[in-house]
Amino acid sequence: MATPAVSGFSRQVRCFSTSVVRPFAKLVRPPVQIYGIEGRYATALYSAASKQNKLEQVEKELLRVAQILKEPKMASSIMNPYVKRSVKVKSLNDMTAKEKFSPLTSNLMNLLAENGRLNNTPAVISAFSTIMSVHRGEVPCSVTTASPLDDATLSELKTVLNSFLSKNQILKLEVKTDPSIMGGMIVRIGEKYVDMSAKTKIQKLSRVMREVF
Repeated sequence: MATPAVSGFSRQVRCFSTSVVRPFAKLVRPPVQIYGIEGRYATALYSAASKQNKLEQVEKELLRVAQILKEPKMASSIMNPYVKRSVKVKSLNDMTAKEKFSPLTSNLMNLLAENGRLNNTPAVISAFSTIMSVHRGEVPCSVTTASPLDDATLSELKTVLNSFLSKNQILKLEVKTDPSIMGGMIVRIGEKYVDMSAKTKIQKLSRVMREVF
């Protein structure tokens, strides 16, 4: 049986997800399920924003919230656990009014404040960004090489990686350098991981040699 606190939280999330939309509207399920507290808030926000066709607007507003929360003055007044909740709510109301955020974003921030969950804000924003990335069909891919790739090699790499995607998927590529891998590359695309680095090959060779000798 759910505890009163959990039941209360669930009711608040359901209330938030259906706010400003017709009563008893069904929850719009996100394209990817994210677990934890941040996942529940992000899912409720996605559902509400989807029904109002404001997904992109809310996403931009949340990115702005993330920037504001990094400002020392705002962080000290909102993220500080020793500041009274009423003071935090007032600071948030002033911020959302100044930035002219939509009711969806304003309601989310107020709900986080009321539940004492403002410290979860960065995680909620990250979870919502992940949902939106999948919503757009983006497939995250990171490639690590020992040294920077030239334009021709990078172009060829993109062509190869795109060949593994479905028709409606979009490659979201991040290229990093790490001299410690010594050569080759490490590729992570979606949930797949391929280590073709010289460092790993040498380590494997070393293990084989020890077994032989």
